[in-house]
Amino acid sequence: MTITPFRIDVPQTTLDDLQRRLTDARLPAPLPGDDWDTGVPVSWLSELVDYWRTEYDWRKVEQQLNEFPQYTTEIDGQQIHFLHVRSAEADALPLVLTHGWPGSFVEFVDLIGPLTDPVAHGGKGEDAFHVVVPSLPGFGYSTPISSNGWTIERTARAWAELMSRLGYQRYGVQGGDLGGAVSPAVARVDRDRVVGVHVNGGPSLPPYPLPDEELATLTPLEQDRVARVGEFMQEQFGYIAIQSTRPQALAYGLVDSPVGQLAWIMDKFREWTYPRTTLPDQIISRDKLLTNVMIYWLTGSAGSSAYVGYAGGGTWGPKLENSGVPTAAIVFAHDVSVRRYAEEEHTIVRWTDVDQGGHFAALEEPELLLADVREFFRTVRG
Repeated sequence: MTITPFRIDVPQTTLDDLQRRLTDARLPAPLPGDDWDTGVPVSWLSELVDYWRTEYDWRKVEQQLNEFPQYTTEIDGQQIHFLHVRSAEADALPLVLTHGWPGSFVEFVDLIGPLTDPVAHGGKGEDAFHVVVPSLPGFGYSTPISSNGWTIERTARAWAELMSRLGYQRYGVQGGDLGGAVSPAVARVDRDRVVGVHVNGGPSLPPYPLPDEELATLTPLEQDRVARVGEFMQEQFGYIAIQSTRPQALAYGLVDSPVGQLAWIMDKFREWTYPRTTLPDQIISRDKLLTNVMIYWLTGSAGSSAYVGYAGGGTWGPKLENSGVPTAAIVFAHDVSVRRYAEEEHTIVRWTDVDQGGHFAALEEPELLLADVREFFRTVRG
């Protein structure tokens, strides 16, 4: 039950070692065309590596991250790292924010101020939240991974236990990617205390493949989303196949090579930010991209994050139990969720389709995400 204060304090020898590895990195020869069709282009990544080596300032970032109260606690045999920032507003609602892969808790740091102190950020005091941002088991400082079996449901039970330890009797949950699966699962395991579920990207994927006659009943927007699910299965599923079957083999390269870790993550940021034709560092700043990568590098969590993220079960499975907890979704342009299928497993009370933004909502479209979170939880605060 012990909750221990935590500060990030990276030894200088670790940073010196990173600098040496970046300086001595051996990059591959460019493949014909050197474009994104075969993965991250050498020309683009080499510039980002140079920026990482010469301009990125981890010590500045470390100081900024340590301005947020951080803690660790052991739940179900696993160290869990989390940020816990309480609002000064008396009626603030506790809110758990859950990241996904290849993200980390740093996705949410720019939202913490507006969520905990809305008045100072152009909002109203009644929209305030006490914010809890855990690192998923096997990710970041919630490492090393202690055991197998860290499924979505087990993580959800850990989050419910964490909120109990913090003394919260009513709370909301929010997340995207893996966090978009964990958040509804928290409502299933702790439905008497979870007042609302908010997800970006949608709480579930449409069934795939769909028969032609059913596909014809969908709107053009929904048909496009289903088509993009098919494109993903054909063109991008490889990383899931590797991470869910051979995470240890993959980890050797990524934990040993910062350039390898950078390329593996940047490939997904390019594919999943919006618009796809724009380079990821033109959508999200280089410093933010590199800080996220640094969390993986410094903790050596490439293998455990892959193991937990995708070894716990397939993307499509049996229908989930509907918790009955009010659920809202904001679906950005990159996302593929379809409301009619989400309603088969979730009590959808709010659904917002947006024609901009991508998978990393808190980094790409923080204002839109913040506004939707505020508006939804106004209806369920009680």
